[in-house]
Amino acid sequence: MSNSLVLIDSDTASSSASISLGGSDWDSSYDVYMVVINDMQFATDNTSLGMRVLASSSPKTTSDYDTVAKVLRSNATFANNALENYDRTYLTYIGASNVTEESFNAVIYLFNMNNASEYSFNTFEVSTFQYTGVLEGGQGGSVYTVAEAHNGVQFLAGSGNIASGEFKLYGLKK
Repeated sequence: MSNSLVLIDSDTASSSASISLGGSDWDSSYDVYMVVINDMQFATDNTSLGMRVLASSSPKTTSDYDTVAKVLRSNATFANNALENYDRTYLTYIGASNVTEESFNAVIYLFNMNNASEYSFNTFEVSTFQYTGVLEGGQGGSVYTVAEAHNGVQFLAGSGNIASGEFKLYGLKK
């Protein structure tokens, strides 16, 4: 699969209020895009990671995001989460902390981003390792329920900043 991935944009968080991928670097020649988040940590305790689509390089902040996910935890039973009409896609459900030993990782696939006649949607797989040894994973998807073209995504913490992490956007070759 590595021969099928073309790096479009990347950014490294360093006490960042948000991270945007794409925008002026967007390449509309792909049908499917993949975002990889590696070793991300928050600056604030007990917060969550959100994602928004970009239109004309600006984040869409309207309450048009619907998300569903199955969350698996090593210390508790699974959870089903469904959120309708939120102002972002939530990629974490249990508040993550800012402890150095914790990290968040994700692989997100983006679909219909260039099609102004369809909704943009995504699927995601996430994992969080907490300093207590608890592992949380989630798998789900979300849709932005406005038919318009998009040229990237923005990531932001529910509160505080994103302390660190690697963010990469790839196009998938046909």
